[in-house]
Amino acid sequence: MSKMPDLKNEKFAIPLVIVAGILWSFGPYVVRHIDQAEIFPWQYLFTRGIVIFLLLNIYLFFEEGKTFIDNYKKIGKSGILGGVGLATAMITFIWSITHTTAAITLLTLAAMPFITALLGFLFLKEKISPSVWISIIVATLGISIMAYGTNSFGSIKGLLFGLASAVGFSIFSVSLRWRKETPKFTTVALAGLFCFIFSLIILISKDVTFISTSKNQGLFALHGTLVCMGLILYSLGSKFLPAAELTLLSLTEVIGGIFWVWIPILGINEIPSNSTIIGGFLIFMSIIYYSLIIKQNKRFIGLN
Repeated sequence: MSKMPDLKNEKFAIPLVIVAGILWSFGPYVVRHIDQAEIFPWQYLFTRGIVIFLLLNIYLFFEEGKTFIDNYKKIGKSGILGGVGLATAMITFIWSITHTTAAITLLTLAAMPFITALLGFLFLKEKISPSVWISIIVATLGISIMAYGTNSFGSIKGLLFGLASAVGFSIFSVSLRWRKETPKFTTVALAGLFCFIFSLIILISKDVTFISTSKNQGLFALHGTLVCMGLILYSLGSKFLPAAELTLLSLTEVIGGIFWVWIPILGINEIPSNSTIIGGFLIFMSIIYYSLIIKQNKRFIGLN
């Protein structure tokens, strides 16, 4: 009987990160199949939040045993800030994707490395090289072109929510750099809990049902599961890869997410506008250029 491969091995690093990106890329496709997603955002966040919280704690229990609970004692201010940032990203993501195209939401989120660099510069006094400033300016130009090409207030609102989501993810990233011993998985689980609690408060205050249709509830839970599975695989692979490769491999999520909702055979047929394609191209070029810069610096990042 053949042994199961050891996924905590350097040779599996790139495949694991690619598969994580593919799993995450199905998020917009799942959301597009939710019936009237724009009127059920809090039910979506309620279910997705508790699924993320439970699944990540189950994973940590199998990885660390009963001692995993001690991570919550080590969470500190950085973990709480990171959890709030990530919860904000989760909340604004659903508002973005239900108000604009998947392409605009994902391409706006793809600018996250540059927002992280700016926050690191402002709050951690991290230096930004002239080359990185060029990448930030090009990405900003790309986002501006996408915004200029949107022809409705709803779509502009979706783009702004996408930017807010990118800022939330960046706050999470910077909070982990602020205090490197912050337990990362526990911070993500905490974000799920924050989403659950905040959604619960909203649903109670509005006096509406906590659940949607059985189909929608299944899709809410599926999206939460995809997020968790992707995080676990990403954490296993990211330990062995430099930041440059991780940044480039992160484009798998963006390309896949746009592809799944575009390809007609899958039933959505959401075609990006010319301004989205041009703006997205500039964002892609800025990310590739940014990756080449940090590759020279040989930076490593990992989600432990």
